[in-house]
Amino acid sequence: MSLFALKCRVPLRCSRLVRLTSIYSRLYETTRLSIRRSSSHTITQHDTGIQYVRNIGIIAHVDAGKTTTTEQMLYNCGALNRAGHVDQGDTVTDFLPMERERGITIQSAAITFNWPPKERLEPNSQPHTINLIDTPGHVDFRFEVERCMPVLDGAICVIDGVEGVEAHTERVWASAQEFKVPRIIYVNKLDRDGASFKKSVQDIGLKLGGMPLVCQIPWWGKDSVKGVVDVISRSVVSWGGTKDTPEELLKMVPEGTIKDEIEHAREKLIEQLCEEDDELLEMFTAEGKDISAAAIKKSIRRIINKGDGSLIPIFAGASFKNIGVAALLDAVKDYLPSPSDRPELEVRIGRTHQPLSQVLNSAKPSKKHQPHVEALASVFKVSHDPRRGMLTFVRVYHGVVRKNIQMWNANLQLFERPLNMMQISAARTIEIPHLSPGQIGAITGLKTARTGDTLVVFAPSKAPQTELATIQVRPPDIPPAVAFIVLDAFTPTGSRALETALENLSREDPSLRWSQDEKTEQYTLSGMGTLHLEVARDRLEKHYKAEAEWGSIAVDYKECLTTPTPLRRVVFDKVIAGKPGKAACSVIIEPLSDDYRETLSGSYLERDGNIIKIVCVGEHLIADIEHTKQQLTNGVLSALARGPRRSSPMQKCFITVTYDTATDLFDSSPSSHLVGAANKAVREALKEAHQQQNIGILEPVMKVTIVCPEVSAGAVQHDLHAVRGGHVLEVKDVEDTEAREGNIINVSDIYAPPDLYEFQTTLRETRKGRLRMLEITARVPFVEMLDYDTLLRGKTQGRHTLTMALDTFEKVIGPREKAL
Repeated sequence: MSLFALKCRVPLRCSRLVRLTSIYSRLYETTRLSIRRSSSHTITQHDTGIQYVRNIGIIAHVDAGKTTTTEQMLYNCGALNRAGHVDQGDTVTDFLPMERERGITIQSAAITFNWPPKERLEPNSQPHTINLIDTPGHVDFRFEVERCMPVLDGAICVIDGVEGVEAHTERVWASAQEFKVPRIIYVNKLDRDGASFKKSVQDIGLKLGGMPLVCQIPWWGKDSVKGVVDVISRSVVSWGGTKDTPEELLKMVPEGTIKDEIEHAREKLIEQLCEEDDELLEMFTAEGKDISAAAIKKSIRRIINKGDGSLIPIFAGASFKNIGVAALLDAVKDYLPSPSDRPELEVRIGRTHQPLSQVLNSAKPSKKHQPHVEALASVFKVSHDPRRGMLTFVRVYHGVVRKNIQMWNANLQLFERPLNMMQISAARTIEIPHLSPGQIGAITGLKTARTGDTLVVFAPSKAPQTELATIQVRPPDIPPAVAFIVLDAFTPTGSRALETALENLSREDPSLRWSQDEKTEQYTLSGMGTLHLEVARDRLEKHYKAEAEWGSIAVDYKECLTTPTPLRRVVFDKVIAGKPGKAACSVIIEPLSDDYRETLSGSYLERDGNIIKIVCVGEHLIADIEHTKQQLTNGVLSALARGPRRSSPMQKCFITVTYDTATDLFDSSPSSHLVGAANKAVREALKEAHQQQNIGILEPVMKVTIVCPEVSAGAVQHDLHAVRGGHVLEVKDVEDTEAREGNIINVSDIYAPPDLYEFQTTLRETRKGRLRMLEITARVPFVEMLDYDTLLRGKTQGRHTLTMALDTFEKVIGPREKAL
């Protein structure tokens, strides 16, 4: 076939012709057999079982339909006799009382099921095990999404077919992009008035930075979607009001307009794949546009497994009516990768990051009884169960984790022993004997493990005296708190029960922090926002039965240093827990500049917006250097928890602790005294800085996105700027997707099938008569936004959406500082 014939068969964009010309020439230099051999993945005996595992999550903006989609998945696979509904409060994954009361997902819920069921299984095939995590969509629970993201091998991003790509969708998409998680998109709610599959597809390309790959198109009825048609197989894959039985899957699409649109969509899909996949391009040169469905599916799987989001497969449906959900599960099976298909895990060992296989190979024992790694798992969630106690959710990366085997917590440097292993079906549990590689499950009996910890099984079961004992898998980055609430126990007995409840709650959600004032004995609980703290209070009262007097939610201000402190050396000589001892160290504290990362060198720890650097002079004289550094770090962290001006946490500080063995190492220096020395040095340095008026106050500033009618936009902008002290960054038309600056995707290059209203005059006129909506983006101090949603209802008559996320902490100056 000539290059001219190739260009005629698939009308590719001019910007790609040079690349395709070189690819075409290379195809004649290398035989097709050698290309297939070099690009194929050989399934070995070792990963035969793991290839049938899918660890996936559902991510989206709030109210996009994630939980409803999950319920319909469970119904289609046979796990439920009837799908639950969010409005009726009978869903499986949203099982907390407050979730059912508010109709939103508050905590991520894990559930395991098999797909496809027996009646849909093809001959000589077996069902896939799907470990699915339903994540929250509200921005206050973003950390709940962030801590689940690293353990996923794939994700389904659900988009509201009426609203398109919303603000929080872009945030969770960026998180998945950071971890290179393969993704597909499911456009939901196409049965609702005003739904637009075409607008949603264009939104995906323009806002998410990838080229949409339309794999399914909705089949419109008189006034709504009546089914879903698969572009690749040219057949109907879902009908409204059915469970999509195999007989219905065989029904072919009738002749007419939609038949022509399917062929056009298939050509566009092949064209986009050929630009990214050399193997499919080779097949195209041999077979033309009639490439088999199996070859196209393999090509899509290869492309999205890169995790770069360059091509985004899009599927259609309406979960409330069970349209397209079974086909979405088929897409999970066909396109999203198994754990064995993903790139190798990188772990931190000592101060370096290395591939797991390299660490395991280098750590092979030279002697018979030398410890080696038998299994490795990462904790991504901890949840309290009333009957079983703390459930520790883990993802196994290496080996087999069995119950009653001793496990080393590499973060806390101690051993724990699990009692039971289980698979979780939301609120229900199923006990299992072990967790295999790639599996997700829960463990009971761990007393201290929390989110981000790494669990290691050594054989023989003792921790090695090497860096192997410090191996860690991606510890999470916990964002700083922006709001707090004060609570006070009624009795001393209630105080002890409250402390236990707060400790368990902070283990469940590390983005919740608590402390007790030494003078007033009141407790302070800090979190990510108003809703976050309201949910925490509800859980403390109803789940943990903690009784306390509660204050009102307030802004969590921080304190900062404005000028560097001089070098301060302290000697800590005190009896602690009946043990006398003596320790010393020197401290310098400096304010962090905006470009501090460019000037830092050596090893350091970044925690809660501060940088801690431990310098040990004469390391060869210290028996356990890593333990010494950890104890000094603990002392610094405890001192930074309360600043000298308002007792607020310190932030944007660069602390350098120097431990010189010539002057600071004494004969009796218990580890607790190292903590006390570092704590005392930092506290004294900060106290002196406060006396010299060198301590400032920082307040959280939020990035606010408000979508409201055009008639209300002027009043909202004026209020944000003149009354709230904010800065409006951008105002844009929600419907204006034709021209967006800085986008690498041109809307004219995006293929999107026409919508129902483009064929029907009455619907088109109704759509043109809709309210024009504007999207306002601004930066506003959080203290001004605490009850702003209520105020907005009066300005917009309830026709608005409001989302906020922490942008930065800024110094408070002028009258605002005096008021504080």
